[in-house]
Amino acid sequence: MTVSSAFRSSRRSGPPGPLSDVRVLDLSAYIAGPYGCTLLADQGADVIKIEPPGGDNLRQYPSTLERENRAFLGVNRSKQGMVLDLKRPEQLAVLLKLVHEADVFVHNFRPGVAERLGVDYPRLSRINSRLIYCAVTGYGEEGPLREKAGYDQVLQAMTGMCVLQGKPDGAPELTYGSPVDYYAAALLAAGVSSALFERERSGQGQFVGVSLLRSALTMQSARMIWAEGEALDTWRDMRSGGITGLHPTREGYLYLSANTPHFWKALCEKTGLPELANDRRYDTVRKRAEHAAEIVPKLRAVLLTRTAQEWEELLGDQVPCAMARRVEDMFDHPQVIAENMVALIEHPTLGSYRGVTRPIKYGRTPGPEPFTAPVLGQDNEKPAGKK
Repeated sequence: MTVSSAFRSSRRSGPPGPLSDVRVLDLSAYIAGPYGCTLLADQGADVIKIEPPGGDNLRQYPSTLERENRAFLGVNRSKQGMVLDLKRPEQLAVLLKLVHEADVFVHNFRPGVAERLGVDYPRLSRINSRLIYCAVTGYGEEGPLREKAGYDQVLQAMTGMCVLQGKPDGAPELTYGSPVDYYAAALLAAGVSSALFERERSGQGQFVGVSLLRSALTMQSARMIWAEGEALDTWRDMRSGGITGLHPTREGYLYLSANTPHFWKALCEKTGLPELANDRRYDTVRKRAEHAAEIVPKLRAVLLTRTAQEWEELLGDQVPCAMARRVEDMFDHPQVIAENMVALIEHPTLGSYRGVTRPIKYGRTPGPEPFTAPVLGQDNEKPAGKK
């Protein structure tokens, strides 16, 4: 078996994607790096997940699935799986042979670890000058925190996200769902794809750096503006007032967004409050925010007459809104089904499960069908690197 054939999976089927024939080595763990590589796999790239003997730490996290971890399955679909102990010279040699024919190499080691293992960018670029080498770190490659371990919620706390999530007079709160990790994964996929595009022009690979710190601050770019002479105030701007937000109903909660004149008027008409739409005191978002204490009680009194689902149906496409649902409810949501966002995926021990697929829609190269995340070391029996 050749090195290049080690990247090919017998489980892959379906049409090509825009990144078909791109070969990726994924040495990352947890969410940001692995899901970034999954986004590449969704677009057709052949990805081998390389794990240490103990496996990705995410495999060990609590899960109600027997012998599997829900998060690991969710962020590692459509990959081959190998176990290599890079501290053993003969297994490092296997990896280096794979590097010869790889297009992309991804890891999330802290600065200094890649050098100690012998997989730093200078060494691998000498082996393969066309290699796109992507390092995912907590804080970047330079600076006083460069060697500090970074995790999603640590960066949320550091960069102001927890303060913004909490109430002005309350304690900071976390945003669950790993938003910093997932945004970093998107930056990884975008950065690697751009580097691959540039390589087609120059013929040269390059280093790509993605950090959770960059991710957390980029997510807040609308707030990271400090004009000369103004005070620093976390709660300035970007608050639409009491109208836009979650509101209680007779059963459940409803999110409303009525920032434009058109949607504000439609909301007032649909809720039987046309006098609010005609009141000049409320004819801009800023004015409605200033008068929220007058408007919100009237609006909520009406909303309490129906359930959240009834309001969602009544408002339809005339007012941006949504009933607050559990994520589990999305498996059978008609819009999700219509857009083919969830696929049935076979698994060797679970039998089958439903999971997200193809997050980007391409008209001509839609990409292959998803397949399950690898069982630990499942492809080690392939003699990767041997002729």
